[in-house]
Amino acid sequence: MKRVVVTGTGLVTPLGCGVSHNWSSLLEGVSGASRITLFDPENYRCKVACEVPLGDGLNATFNAEDWIEKKEIKKYDEFIQFSMAACEQAVSQSGLIIDDEISNSSGCIIGSGIGGLPGIEKASVNFHNGNSKVSPFFITGRLINMAAGFASIKYNLKAVNYSTVSACASGAHAIGESIRLIQSGQAKVMVTGGTEATICPMGVEGFTACRALSTKYNDFPEKASRPFDNDRDGFVIGEGAGILVLEELEFAKKRNAQILCELTGYGMSSDAFHYTLPEPTGDGAYRAMENALNDAKLTVDDISYINAHGTSTPAGDQAEINAVDRLFSKKSENITMSSNKSQIGHLLGAAGAVEAIYSIQTINSNIIPFNKNLENPCDHVNINLIQNSPIEQKVEKVISNSFGFGGTNVSLILSRFNG
Repeated sequence: MKRVVVTGTGLVTPLGCGVSHNWSSLLEGVSGASRITLFDPENYRCKVACEVPLGDGLNATFNAEDWIEKKEIKKYDEFIQFSMAACEQAVSQSGLIIDDEISNSSGCIIGSGIGGLPGIEKASVNFHNGNSKVSPFFITGRLINMAAGFASIKYNLKAVNYSTVSACASGAHAIGESIRLIQSGQAKVMVTGGTEATICPMGVEGFTACRALSTKYNDFPEKASRPFDNDRDGFVIGEGAGILVLEELEFAKKRNAQILCELTGYGMSSDAFHYTLPEPTGDGAYRAMENALNDAKLTVDDISYINAHGTSTPAGDQAEINAVDRLFSKKSENITMSSNKSQIGHLLGAAGAVEAIYSIQTINSNIIPFNKNLENPCDHVNINLIQNSPIEQKVEKVISNSFGFGGTNVSLILSRFNG
């Protein structure tokens, strides 16, 4: 079976634009959480979010005009804008020139859990308030698959373009399906990942209504996202995009590409239990990780770090701990685990891709990020949940977990490239 490597990465997150800036901010313990500014949250139960910092493009702030022609910006809802920026970063780093020779074997899969909800909400309010004029870009700027569609047009990706929609596992599913296309020989290059931008009144109140969001820390936003802490009360909604360029190994070597890591395992499962709650024992998460290990032909002894899904919800975090304890059994005390969501919040459909990129940075730097706000760790945990500061540790292989509403589970295994 063909081997799959990563040659480019791009990030737009609540910590800012660019992989290098994101990584340094993550290790410094910077929090992307603040009181919501995209709308007035005063009359909402949840007043905290992790927003992408907007500005003139300086200091890693996001400015759509830096990535998209000004006349084109109005065609895209924010989730597509973030995706296009992350695509530009990833393709640029890869050094790929997608000419006619490789266009037919280059494709794109970009996942999103919800897509253009803010634009749908605004247009609906305007329409029902008597403004009958609907933009000709209303549909095409909000459809989830248009993140992949616009990227395929820009970069001449003709092999395939579509989106995965599996709630908070969407980005991880996109990467996994891209792996399979390259392994099977249907593509040599895939631009893939996830994107999301749903911080709007309907998005925030909708997640609050199903008791998913933190509401206890409105006066202390940076304290709100606290994975694996006994005082957690829900996740903090975030936004952004993570995009990777994947290539078939021999193709990447032939063009002397810089290889960032190898993708060696992809596992999936279904809880078949509840539409929002995980199966309490973590059986679905356990099977996803086990399937990824089997796919990679690895054992638990090969894994030293888990980039956790860890959303900061009471039920979700405990289920993931149960799954990891079960999978690693007596070896679980040797496993380090942390959740990037403690600093960037939960990016929903973009989370899996963003966290996969952070996992690549972990492998290449041998530095593991910590769990911010982990002050009162979950009871009866054998796993080494990293507190207070990053740790230096040799990391060869990482499991990156992503789980979503509906009971859908994905585990990816990212490995140091050794030739």
